[in-house]
Order: sequence, then C-alpha cells, then structure tokens
Amino acid sequence: MKFTATAGLLASVALWTTAAQAEETVLSALPEQVTAWVENFNPFNQTTAAPSVMHFMYEPLIIFNALDGGKPIYRLATAFEYSEDLSTITVTLREGVQWSDGEAFTADDVVKSFDLALSDPALDSVGMAQMLSGVEKIDEMTVQFNLSTPSSQAMYQIVRVPIVPEHIWSEVADPVTFTNPDPVGSGPLTEIRRFTPQEYIQCRNDNYWDAESLKVDCMRFPQIANNDQALAAAANGELDWMGSFLPDIENTYVAKDPEHHSYWLPAGSLVAFYMNFEAKEAGDKEAINDVAFRRAVSMAFDREAMVEIAGYGYPTINQYPSGLGRAYHAWNNPEVDDKFGAFTQYDIDGAKVQLAEAGFKDVDGDGFVETPNGEQIDLEVIVPNGWTDWVNSSQIAVEGLNAAGIKANVSTPESAIWTEKLIKGDYDMAINSVRVGATPFNQYLDSLHEINQAKSRFAASRYYNKELSGLLDAFTQTSDTDKQMAIIADVQKIVGEDMPLAYVFNNPRWYQYNTKRFEGFFNADNPVANPVVHKTNPARLIHLLNLRPVE
Repeated sequence: MKFTATAGLLASVALWTTAAQAEETVLSALPEQVTAWVENFNPFNQTTAAPSVMHFMYEPLIIFNALDGGKPIYRLATAFEYSEDLSTITVTLREGVQWSDGEAFTADDVVKSFDLALSDPALDSVGMAQMLSGVEKIDEMTVQFNLSTPSSQAMYQIVRVPIVPEHIWSEVADPVTFTNPDPVGSGPLTEIRRFTPQEYIQCRNDNYWDAESLKVDCMRFPQIANNDQALAAAANGELDWMGSFLPDIENTYVAKDPEHHSYWLPAGSLVAFYMNFEAKEAGDKEAINDVAFRRAVSMAFDREAMVEIAGYGYPTINQYPSGLGRAYHAWNNPEVDDKFGAFTQYDIDGAKVQLAEAGFKDVDGDGFVETPNGEQIDLEVIVPNGWTDWVNSSQIAVEGLNAAGIKANVSTPESAIWTEKLIKGDYDMAINSVRVGATPFNQYLDSLHEINQAKSRFAASRYYNKELSGLLDAFTQTSDTDKQMAIIADVQKIVGEDMPLAYVFNNPRWYQYNTKRFEGFFNADNPVANPVVHKTNPARLIHLLNLRPVE
C-alpha cells in the first residue's frame, strides 16, 4: 500500500500507534526525499543507504559543533591528542559502551572500521587512504592514528568515518555490496521495527550507553518524493522534524498552526554548479577544460533570480569569484574580487564575448556555439527530482546558457542516481552543495583538493590542481591564524582565476519543526547545535537527544 503525502500519512501513524506498543513515543521525520526507501543499512554506502544509518545507528567518535566554534562533543571517544609534530593523533575511547547485540565496544572496532575504509576506494568517501598511513591499537580503549602528512585538521575528517563492530564486519565477504540487513550499531536507534518502500520505523537500542538522554523511543520515516509533498505533509501536521524547501513558509506552513509550526534557517551550505572536467563527450570535455568557457558559463547565470525567484529569497547570493561567501568575508582577498569579479556578474553579452575571443563559434548555424576544434557542445545539467528550488535554479541557469549560445538542458534523476552520477563522473554539469565549516578551509578541502576528487558527490568536478592542494595541505601544518589567512588568500587567487566551480548562492540550513508532540527543538533562541535532520549532519544526534515528548 502506498501512502499519500496527506491523509495516508496520518492513517499510517494511526495504524502504527494501535498496532505497536501504545506507550512508545514515535517521532516522524523527513531527512531525505525519495520515491521509495531501499532496505540498505550499510553506513559506508553513499547512495542507497537509509538516511538514518549514520549518527542514529552508528554513533561517531566525536561531533565538532560548528555553531560553537567547532568545539568537540565527545561520543564514542572521550579525548584526543595530537603529537607535538602533528604526525599522530591518540584517541581515548569511551568505557562501558556496548553494541546493540550486547558485545563490548573496544579499540578493535575502530581499527577494523578504518581498515575497511583503507582497503577499498569504494568504502573511503573521506579520503583516508591519502591521509593515514595506518591505525594502531594501543590498548583496549586507546587507538593511534598515524598521519601520512602532519595535519592540524585531520581529526575533522577522521570522525566522518563510520565505526562498525569488528565481530560483525570481519565476517562480511564484500563490504561494498553488503546491505547489512540485521544491523548491529552503537547509536540510540538500531532496531528496524518495520520497513516498506513507503515507510520505515527505527527504534531504541536497549544497550545504548547514553540511554538516560534518549526520550524518543522510535523515529518514523515516511516516503515523500518531492518538496510539494513535503509541504502538504508538514502543513497538515504530519511531520515533527524535517528539512525541506517550503515556498512562502510563513503562509504555507506557519500559518496552518501558528502555535506549533516553526522554522529556523541559519546560514548553511555553499551551492555551485559543478562542471565535469572529465566529461564523456569530446566537445563537452574540451569546453569545460577551457577557463574562458567556464567564465562564460558563470556570467550566464542570473544569481539574483535564483535567490529571489527559485529560492523565495531564503538563500544568500554568492558572487565571490573565489566562492568564499559572506559568512567568511573576514577572510576575503579583495584583489581576487577586483581581478575576477566581472565573471560572477550576470552578463549575457559579456559571456558571448568570452566565448568568441576564445574561439567558440556557431559552425552549423543552429544558434549554439561549437568548440574551437569544431566539436559539438550539449550540456545536460542534472538536479535531483523534486528539489524544486534547485530544479528552478537549474532551469534559470539553462535559460542563461542558451541565451549565451551554449546548448544545455535540465535532467532530473532521483537523488540516489544523481549522487551516483556525481561520484562516478557520469554527468556534464550539476547543481550541488559544498559543506562548510568553522573556517573556509573545509569548503575548499571537500570540493577541490586532489585527494578527495571522485570520492564523494562534494568533490565530483575531477579538477586537479597541485598548487591548490599544496596550499590546503600547508593550512593544516599551522595553527597560526595569520598564516592560515594568508594561505586562504592564495587559495582564493587560484579559485578565482581558474573558476573550477560556478558558485551561485549559500543555502540556509533547511529546518522546520512541529512542537505539538515534542519539545526541545533547537532554534534561534536555543542555538545549541546544527538542528538539520539531513544525513550529512552529525549534530542531528545531539538534537535528537534533546527532544522530549510533550507532557
């Protein structure tokens, strides 16, 4: 039975409440929009794994709180210490933690988890193979990470690797294809009580070490395919915790129940159009590898329309040629703005001039330019189906490209397929996000460093620049803020000149909540940590542990 996004979801809640233990508290959440849930609980899987696997099922070692200056919140670990030369990190693990099957958590589990990540590129989405020379067990509750190159930033990456039980995963024949049908985890919610393509329910881990903090017994994840369905469900009060683009949110959501419907949109991820430097078609590849073409692409983008029309004014325009963004303006190199700022202004005529001067011209008279070598250009811009703000932004982008004489169209695959295409390099152009951190370092590292290319959707451009990567490595070799700012200034010069990504705006963190059934939600008056329920946010675990059923 497939439930609709309105009455069907309410019926689902009623069925669950009557069929299961009535005293359990069940929180309905929407961390991801899909057309059907896939029964995959492998935390190393980046495409089809259920969005509640990381953090809720497999707890991280540490959560670095971006809303509190990157302060560590210790989970499976209780301390970490760098050696004086920054070449090793010693991590102390938490005593008394058990896996959901009752087995004790030890250093063997951490070593096994990193051995898995280091053993196969398909399991190494964080780039551990380049960062680590190995992981050693010092004793039952202590591990040492040996860094290939000294780095003051390594721990921020290390904590993104999922920690899995050695006694389970040592028996797995193929960790890449393993769907983990009977998951054994360390987090608060490990029991899959119900699973269908339309809905799944994930419940309490009876052996959870921090059970005293957990007041939510189960989380329910309804299948919702797009922003319109999300809005319908949210407006009807069917979701407690969600994060979707809701147009005209005051009228379409808050006004439906002003006492309980709320939202908070703190500054969030950077959004850019990625161009695949290894595009499969000869003409597309030739064009994308020409900086004049990339500049023309950027000049064809009406960023103001993307923000005001597609995004209803929620995002913040980003016209920094370096992609820096307003949140990091204190780090800005004004020389980069002066020299390359024209390439982030909406200017169709200027884009045409860029193309013409670089030798791009319309050879066959169809209104679209070919490459200097006479190859056809036909860009497919991919964007996840149902992400209406990004779909509309991509349509605005394509309109500008076509007006400038660049042939392009929009394609809307499912989000899992979009992610897979980005990782595999099976695309021409894509709208995508870039994760941000306490400093600009993270957004450049994740998206542009050579070691991360093709490891995740965030580094999908296949742009390789040794000088840029060397600067980012140098950033990790010092904790002196002045030196770090000088390095980021040089990074901006390279990014501004090369324009490997066409930056367009900074998204807010999409976060809506309903206080009718639960309380304790983070908000502007209680900004404890990033409250977003999306699977890329480890701080959502802290948020979950703060929620309480309304008495």
